[in-house]
Amino acid sequence: MRIIVFGANGPTGRLLAGQALDAGHDVVAVTRKPELFPLRHERLTVFEGDVLQADSVHTAVAGADAVLSALGVPFGKAEITTYSTGVANIVAAMDRHRVRRIAVVSSSAVDPRPYSEAGFLFNRVLQPYISRVLGKTLYDDMRRMEALLTATGLDWTVVRPSGLYDLPARTDYTMAEGHLDQRFTARIDLAASLLRLAEGGEFVRRIVGVGTTADNPSILQLLRKEALGKS
Repeated sequence: MRIIVFGANGPTGRLLAGQALDAGHDVVAVTRKPELFPLRHERLTVFEGDVLQADSVHTAVAGADAVLSALGVPFGKAEITTYSTGVANIVAAMDRHRVRRIAVVSSSAVDPRPYSEAGFLFNRVLQPYISRVLGKTLYDDMRRMEALLTATGLDWTVVRPSGLYDLPARTDYTMAEGHLDQRFTARIDLAASLLRLAEGGEFVRRIVGVGTTADNPSILQLLRKEALGKS
């Protein structure tokens, strides 16, 4: 397959590109800074493009069998439009080039729900603060992205991971339609789930959760590393 990866230079995108190459696929890694992309391979094309620029998206998508979006934007108070504008450009390019399959990364925080083992502090304090205050502009744009994509006739899948963290190897992660009672998702498992969706016919026109059940961090560890940038 020829797989196009948007957000390829982010932590999940790099893992996804590497896994797709290991699986024998041709990969187009779309990034605004190709000189910083760490992978090299005979089946890899590092494409200098910007998901917010329609012309470059059209060029990147040409000849694709599947499109995978691992776009990531940091929290901020200013309005965020990267997800919705980017996916709008991707959808237009896919229509133009008659490409059907797409999977995009969203977040479980766009539809926050209690977790059975999370306790009062997480469910009633931390999660509402992240989803409604700290990440409000980001999750609002993810909702716009989801609404735009799910209104199309493409073979789409929206993937909603939970708290993202790093592991050295893939696990027996869980993926299922709807909300998962899992608070954590290893990026390497998220990448594996996206590749799985590109390769197979699972969860077409469905919103799915993906969660890692082994080697999860504590909430404190996750906040220190992912939110505060401390090791």
